[in-house]
Amino acid sequence: MTFTTEKLLVAFILLMVPFNAVAQQVKGKVTNAAGEPLQSASITWINSKKGTVTNNAGEFNINLPKKTPGTLLISFAGYKTDSLEVTDTSFLFVSLTEKNALKTITVQVNKKPFYIAANPIKTEVITSLELKKAACCDLAGCFETQASVQPQTTNIITNSKELRILGLSGIYNQVLIDGFPQVQGLTYTYGISSIPGPLVENIWVAKGANSVLQGFESISGQINVLTKEPDKADKLLLNVYVNSFGEKHVNALWAFKKKKWSNLVAFHMVQPANRTDKDDDTFLDLPLLTRYMISNRWKKGDENKWGWSTQIGIRYVDERRIGGQVNFNYETDKGSTNSYGQAVHIQQPEWWFKKAYRMNDQHRFALHVSGFYQQQQSYFGVTDYKARQTNSYANFQYELGYKKSSVLKTGISYRHLNLSENISFSNNSLGRTYAGKYDKIENIPGVFAENTLHIASEKITWITGIRADHHNQFNWELTPRTLIKYEVTKYLNIRASAGTGWRTANIFSENIGLLVSSRDIIFAEELQPEKALNVGFNATQKFKSANMEGYVSIDYYRTKFQNQIFPDYDSDPSKAIIRNFTGKSVSNGLQAEVSGTFYNRFSAKLGYVFLDVYQMKNEVKDVLPFNPKHRLNTAASFMPLSRKWHIDMNAHWYGVQELPDTKKNPAIYQMPGQSKPYTIVNIQFTCNIKNFEIYTGAENIFNFRQNQPIIGWQDPFGQYFDTQFAWGPTRGREGYIGIRYLLK
Repeated sequence: MTFTTEKLLVAFILLMVPFNAVAQQVKGKVTNAAGEPLQSASITWINSKKGTVTNNAGEFNINLPKKTPGTLLISFAGYKTDSLEVTDTSFLFVSLTEKNALKTITVQVNKKPFYIAANPIKTEVITSLELKKAACCDLAGCFETQASVQPQTTNIITNSKELRILGLSGIYNQVLIDGFPQVQGLTYTYGISSIPGPLVENIWVAKGANSVLQGFESISGQINVLTKEPDKADKLLLNVYVNSFGEKHVNALWAFKKKKWSNLVAFHMVQPANRTDKDDDTFLDLPLLTRYMISNRWKKGDENKWGWSTQIGIRYVDERRIGGQVNFNYETDKGSTNSYGQAVHIQQPEWWFKKAYRMNDQHRFALHVSGFYQQQQSYFGVTDYKARQTNSYANFQYELGYKKSSVLKTGISYRHLNLSENISFSNNSLGRTYAGKYDKIENIPGVFAENTLHIASEKITWITGIRADHHNQFNWELTPRTLIKYEVTKYLNIRASAGTGWRTANIFSENIGLLVSSRDIIFAEELQPEKALNVGFNATQKFKSANMEGYVSIDYYRTKFQNQIFPDYDSDPSKAIIRNFTGKSVSNGLQAEVSGTFYNRFSAKLGYVFLDVYQMKNEVKDVLPFNPKHRLNTAASFMPLSRKWHIDMNAHWYGVQELPDTKKNPAIYQMPGQSKPYTIVNIQFTCNIKNFEIYTGAENIFNFRQNQPIIGWQDPFGQYFDTQFAWGPTRGREGYIGIRYLLK
């Protein structure tokens, strides 16, 4: 095992000594029917003189009596006194009713569409309400109203996408589905598109160094997608959507209970669009997509309460994408030079399992296990790509609570990856040399510990984490991380983080554009794990008054690679050279954002992002392509108090982007060295009629498009053909209409 100076900068010894038991406390919050906190409400145990009052946020904590169950009395002047039987220390939400309130009056409490969580790690939470402000057909389209995550097209013809954070490729952020690393290897290219938007409940986005509990891979950040839970979801959700290209989406979610088990069944279907070519380059603007997904999730118990809890999930995806020239026929032209086409067929079953036992407030055990298998058959012109992958993951964790709310988490983990890729050419007139079979097997056991400490009257929260993982090829790797949050005032929080991350590259599945391009792929040396150090700072100032609530936030993150694998496209226009880059490679990301809600009707958000992503080559700064140095995002919504309708708008301005060098190509196949600045505006109107929500809108309403983005489209089987040149939208304006039916 090797320890670099930068790793030792954030390495430490975790507190591992036993702690004395402390009195168990019940915590909760008291509000009125409108969800407003009640300050100085009285909280007492029946037949006891012991009690407390709520603070200005309506929150309280009180020691649990020695004998349980106990009964709490909650009272407040002008409100009806309420009583509540308490058997454990689960967080309590209490809503008091005014004494003169009419029974016929119903007050709706509004869930926040978007907020910054109180976590030590600066975490942006996108809720299902925020997702309804745009079409959000799949996960890749769920980030229209925020600035931290940038969806980026990696292959125009099949419309594959990645999610970028801090200007770095999506391979450097960790995407979790319900806390499990289900997006890896083969699933990276199309996996984020296989999660339908209506199935998503919340998306947690954290930039920079994160917790070590889920692994070692999150270098630029982490995206944790939480799907709807069976015991909290609506009984029935039906969603039908069609866009102006003729693509159809159908979603159905059904939740029900049987004895102690809750169950959620989800079905998702996509039917292909019409064949469209608006820029006359003979290639389809949108691939023909057919997808079927079915999933089932069972839940028993509550992991936050004492005792056992169990969750089980299974999912199956069958997806086919066909793109290429307008006249391409999959049955007759596949693999031939009659007409250029691409086809991807994916079959993927997956499963996961959670089992937890909470002994009391101090001790908890949890086991997380998951796995998936993917079989993929793809054709890219004359390149045949067949692959299969098996993934397994296990995490056993023990939690020790001490000193009120401090927690120590320790455990062991195991990862297994078996990836087999087979590449061949039906016609190799270009003399490409990388055909063959590529097998990769990884077995990575690991141990980890993470301590969350609250000090200075809980104004400071300090997380220190470290993990050691043994790779079957690269031996031991150490991953230390630390994060700190200082609550300067009730409304001002400052956070800082530092930590390392590492990963092994999957060249073909993570750079699918290499297989599409006519370039030869050259492996110049044996590839080593990619490693980086990330440091970050954030300040968030919240503001709140009777008619206004919001925040101002400023982030800065710097990522410095010790080793990075980035294909070299510039040395030779006919080749993509793959090698380790151990020189200076840096990403600097600055984001400023202001967000507010006014009079409970209008909300607006404005964000600015500055990116400086580069490598130093021969003492010359080489700015990496496809990153706008300046970017603006804005979103606005209006919903009257009746909640019968709402209108939502978001706009994105992208500054100039550096593009790959094509000067060595013949003039007809050259592209400019920089992109044009451009603006995208999206709008949606939603009408609520009883159990129905009817929504209609348009994306890119001013119809900006990058015309003919494919280099060498005139000769798709020639040596200059390249589809990796998309710096802007290529489809133009897209209208849509949809309807949801909700049965609560």
